[in-house]
Amino acid sequence: MPEVKSTCCYCGVGCGVIIETTANQSGDLVVSGVRGDPAHPANFGKLCSKGSTLHLTAQPHLQKQGRLGFPAIRQNREDDPIQVTWPEAIDTVARRFAKIIHQYGPDSVGIYVSGQLLTEDYYLFNKLMKGLIGSNNIDTNSRLCMSSAVAGYKQTLGMDAPPCSYEDIELASTIFITGSNTAFAHPILYRRLEAARQARPEMKVIVVDPRRTDTAKDADLYLQIQPGTDVALYHGMLHIMLWEKWLDESYIASFTVGFEELKNLVRDFTPKAVAKICGIEEKDLYQASQWFAQSPGTLSLYCQGLNQSASGTAKNAALINLHLATGQIGKPGAGPFSLTGQPNAMGGREVGGLANLLSAHRDLSNPVHRSEVANFWGVEQVPEKPGLTAIPMFEALRTKELKAIWIVCTNPAQSMPDLNAVHEGLKNAELVVVQEAYANTATTLYADILLPATTWAEKIGTVTNSERTISKVNPAIAPFASAKHDWQIALEIARALEQLLTNHKKDGLTTLFPYNSAEDIWNEHRATTEGRDLDITGLSYQILEDHGPQQWPMPKGAAHGKKRLYEDGIFPTKDQKAHFIATPYTATAETVDARYPFALNTGRLRDQWHGMSRTGTLGTLFAHAPEPSIEISPKDASRMLLTNGDLVHVTSRRGSEIFPVKISEDIANSQAFIAMHWGSEFISGSAGKHPSRGVNGLTCSRIDPISGQPELKHAAIKILPVNLPWQLVAFGLFPKEQAFTLQNALRKLLPQFASAHCVLFGREQDSQQIGVSFKAAHPEDPSNEVDLLAANAVKEVMRLFQLDETATDPIMRYSDKRRGVVRLVRAKEKVLSAMLTGSMDSLASTVWLRQYVEQGLDAKLLGRSLLVPFSKPPLELKTAGKAICNCFNVKEDTMLDILRAAQVDTTDQAMNLLQEKTLCGTNCGSCKPEVKQQILKYFAALPVA
Repeated sequence: MPEVKSTCCYCGVGCGVIIETTANQSGDLVVSGVRGDPAHPANFGKLCSKGSTLHLTAQPHLQKQGRLGFPAIRQNREDDPIQVTWPEAIDTVARRFAKIIHQYGPDSVGIYVSGQLLTEDYYLFNKLMKGLIGSNNIDTNSRLCMSSAVAGYKQTLGMDAPPCSYEDIELASTIFITGSNTAFAHPILYRRLEAARQARPEMKVIVVDPRRTDTAKDADLYLQIQPGTDVALYHGMLHIMLWEKWLDESYIASFTVGFEELKNLVRDFTPKAVAKICGIEEKDLYQASQWFAQSPGTLSLYCQGLNQSASGTAKNAALINLHLATGQIGKPGAGPFSLTGQPNAMGGREVGGLANLLSAHRDLSNPVHRSEVANFWGVEQVPEKPGLTAIPMFEALRTKELKAIWIVCTNPAQSMPDLNAVHEGLKNAELVVVQEAYANTATTLYADILLPATTWAEKIGTVTNSERTISKVNPAIAPFASAKHDWQIALEIARALEQLLTNHKKDGLTTLFPYNSAEDIWNEHRATTEGRDLDITGLSYQILEDHGPQQWPMPKGAAHGKKRLYEDGIFPTKDQKAHFIATPYTATAETVDARYPFALNTGRLRDQWHGMSRTGTLGTLFAHAPEPSIEISPKDASRMLLTNGDLVHVTSRRGSEIFPVKISEDIANSQAFIAMHWGSEFISGSAGKHPSRGVNGLTCSRIDPISGQPELKHAAIKILPVNLPWQLVAFGLFPKEQAFTLQNALRKLLPQFASAHCVLFGREQDSQQIGVSFKAAHPEDPSNEVDLLAANAVKEVMRLFQLDETATDPIMRYSDKRRGVVRLVRAKEKVLSAMLTGSMDSLASTVWLRQYVEQGLDAKLLGRSLLVPFSKPPLELKTAGKAICNCFNVKEDTMLDILRAAQVDTTDQAMNLLQEKTLCGTNCGSCKPEVKQQILKYFAALPVA
């Protein structure tokens, strides 16, 4: 079985993977398995729930049905794309871009790229736009996740570089997690934290988050602050440190500037005032300050909770101020550690893949830096005018200032904030080119030209993770169909454009793009770093192959990279000192008021990734969170007379979406949470002013004035019950090769109902069949033909679930047209599929009947009683509750039953027992925080002695 070492394509932890392949009947290699690379320094063989199922996303049927395999062109946006050859596609893109540039100028076009590209891809696109086309209109979806971290590091420390290493997790005495649900967003790092705490029980963990996440539940101290009050919290902590003389005055005097101004600012942030602003106890504020300042080593871990804000740079800088004031930087176990969201957001920053940057951390605003890059590339100049960043870029499309956009490896029609404006921009664009691996994203629907790209297991190049470690990405299988690497596509279009544009190459230079391989591009990138803060001139592809991943900087002559920065107290600023930044506290960009009384927070699910174009193809990964929902507190639910599953309008100042309610103790009053992943590919409808876009139809696009990062994490909303009395639920098990086709067909029906969503269920690992679930709601029964679109959609749902007259299997039917009730069950020995319609009351058996299908129970035991809307399941069906451990399919009720039967006395005994009986937490470990919560739930339910 051939194996290839590569790197995981999900989060910024940058885990090493070993891809296993086998030959199919045609002799071609296909991915058959994946496991963690025990030699990789990021994960030492561990993988999370997403990474450990990567091989399942590469199954041949998913590739065939879900991938873009051939270039295609649309004559009109409403038409289906027509397959063309690569030469025709390349020529069409080049000629149409050249025509627009000649007519309107270089700034009339833009490129929007992705933190999931490889460094080589990023470098080439950056050079194409800034060196050939002569515009800085290239930006990346990393603008949505990491640009405030970049700006905060540069303001305070002088360069964009996390100064820490992952091993600092093991070495820290206090870990301060703020604005990050690390247990979900960076699970393998959280495994390291769990192991470190077990080895050193004296370690303290402080978690700051408006929502009681799995990370927060496991903390020694949890600060449940009000949304957006982070800067006030950090200023309040510094105020206490000043008052108690917990500062490192020697460090401040020797290695920093600007402390007096900051000291004057934080005088007003008294414990009493800060506790009131943040909504926390003064004693907790004091305890956090003491642990942070007096610890031998304090490490901060932070992510989107700080970055995705209109004051994100201020939040980053205010946190770094605490490290500088206490000397908690440049030593083992200490430092401000920004956790990167995407697998190569760091690599994109390194090559200047943002509108305000140039290669090797050079600044576009610096004329010396522009001259250096121009000379290196062999062009007359790099344009001085700042390029459009992500939010202004799509706004310029909307206003028709920007005529054409080339979107690469990202799905802005799902992931950008204020999606109605983004969709309007894509609709108004004169030309939309989408370079993508997956066929069924929201963005591909707008493409005039589709360019199929390679994806995980096919690509070659490098990525840089959160700790500055560069890893090699190696191909294990051939590209799918005629897909090409992203750098190859960019290279071919760049060379075609060279022939069409009057570019500013220097005399004698035949081409700006003299590359034959990814390594050629990387070598040029490496040369640009000489003498820079991220110097990698001592590194090569061969070294990465022979000696494994390496951290930068790694200049010529170095045997290895640098684990920790600023150990000598010298910073890459003009005065070589770190700078305190006196950042004023401002509230969230959107005001919560009487009209919009709830603060909406968005974040990650444990087992899903971004827009789910990859993870959403697996039933397994829906088990932990099987449906979209808006989470609200029990008090708010009681006040509004809402119960679990009730549908509500969620309305912001930009749009309205419909979500089912989920009541959660983890949510504070007057707050709400929706997972960031739910876009129009999975949840849609037509109940509002605009077609449903999903969660980002609600989010806020106001941007940080320094970083350009939008306030994606927070929006002011109102929540109102929605009257959709007629509902439809359909589900069934289908062969794997049919299930994904069915899912895609059902997606097209989502907008025909007022509200609808479609997901998968079941386990690819254990079965040749996968479940498909479709739910919809409407103001009235579509069968009365008042709404023909919805009525036809219902008929199509019946056909797709094989429940109409074309079905070859026996179908049991019950109908009450007066009440809009229809119950259809297709069964042989087992129940195969079902559709139930009517009021919520008439759908009482939906949950247990789907479990009956999923568990493959004998249909003959119930016969026609399957049609009766029982509120309780039949005796032979044991409901198992929510899936906690996805690796071994362990449900919460199973865990509690085992604990009750054994009558364990301690949490350690309970954990050991559950792992022995079910193996939960012994594979990827992503479930361990929630397993602990089940154990605590068991002990809490015991009678008091």
